[in-house]
Amino acid sequence: MKKILFGIVILISNSCHLLGPGDGIKFTVKNNSDFPVDNVRFTTSENLAEFKFDNIKPNQSVSDFLSMKENKSDGSYVLEFTRMNGKRESKGYGYYTNGGALDSWIEFEIKNDTIISKYSGMKH
Repeated sequence: MKKILFGIVILISNSCHLLGPGDGIKFTVKNNSDFPVDNVRFTTSENLAEFKFDNIKPNQSVSDFLSMKENKSDGSYVLEFTRMNGKRESKGYGYYTNGGALDSWIEFEIKNDTIISKYSGMKH
């Protein structure tokens, strides 16, 4: 019985560690506009880690994992890029708390006149 209880405690502590705050978030940026976007940057409002992409062509997407191990406070995710007409887009999306992602992933869909964001997989 003690072995079963010990196993349950280990399992619970490991699962909390795997999904705990500060790990990070998976992200995808899809360019579903008619034009390429340049100087794409994805980060948190604390600017402690970032991903940069020189260019995302129409109907192309990029994905990665943004580590948030250094983040400590509450904030949002920031997506920045430049449209073909030179217009710079920069906006905060979503929310994280105490440096930890509340969702498993975030997806951005860039269209000609807007940006759609989707979130999923509540971690907690």
